[in-house]
Amino acid sequence: MAMDSMRGSPPAGAADAEALNILSDEALMQRVGRGDEPAYRILVERHLSRNLGFATRLLGDRDEGEEVMQEAFLKLWRGAPNWQPGGARFTTWFYRVVLNLCIDRQRKRHGRTVPIEDAGDLADGRQDADADIQDRQVSRQIDGALAQLPERQREAVSLCYLQGLSNKEAADVLQVDIKALESLLTRGRAALRQRLGHLRHALTGVTP
Repeated sequence: MAMDSMRGSPPAGAADAEALNILSDEALMQRVGRGDEPAYRILVERHLSRNLGFATRLLGDRDEGEEVMQEAFLKLWRGAPNWQPGGARFTTWFYRVVLNLCIDRQRKRHGRTVPIEDAGDLADGRQDADADIQDRQVSRQIDGALAQLPERQREAVSLCYLQGLSNKEAADVLQVDIKALESLLTRGRAALRQRLGHLRHALTGVTP
């Protein structure tokens, strides 16, 4: 299934779309559980890009990242009828779905992680040539260093510093306590500082 197909059939009317757009993720999930396709499309639009970047960084392959997102949104559609409001936040639950799918794929590789610098261009859409080239070079070096971290450290660093989750949210996704998460972050930051000291000015998001 192509990525565009996850966005479904033609969009709802403008008034309907506007009304849905103001709903929380959790409220949208309840509607998806009742078979509401426009609500599903809005969740895809809200969470596809960010989670695709997360999956691609973990797996080191854009195509695999897209396949994971197709599986993740299929799980979302199928699991929505069982969604329990008042439990985990939608974002925490969905990150965990994506993370578990990535882990399953990594296990199928017999523990071998593809170096993320071999994954091709992870450009964020900016088209300014000189700045874009420099940003990509820095991004690839950071991605390469992340790829060398142990799996759990890479997941913790990616969730907190690249995806912007709070420590509590990341701990919930990884299903560890705050102390264990902070330990993963401390070790991950130390390893990144060692490998990327020459880029310290560019690493405000992953250094203390």
